[in-house]
Amino acid sequence: MFADLSARGLIHDSTDATALEARLAAGPIGIYVGFDPTADSLHVGHLLGQLTLRRFQMAGHRPFPLAGGATGMVGDPSGKSEERNLLDRE
Repeated sequence: MFADLSARGLIHDSTDATALEARLAAGPIGIYVGFDPTADSLHVGHLLGQLTLRRFQMAGHRPFPLAGGATGMVGDPSGKSEERNLLDRE
């Protein structure tokens, strides 16, 4: 599983790649991908996470697609929907 994900360029960095590879080979794990429940819809950018979940499922792992949670329930109290501008260090 780990080698397949690496070969497809889906793993950029890992704190302990050897331990992760061993854990994936040891047996099924649960894995999740979260989606923003306040968005109007899913888009093609979400496809990578969905396809990766499917790849894990086909390898015998348990996928959990999640929409929201506590953060989605709180929402944005400012009423804004755009991203904040980054500030300079000064």
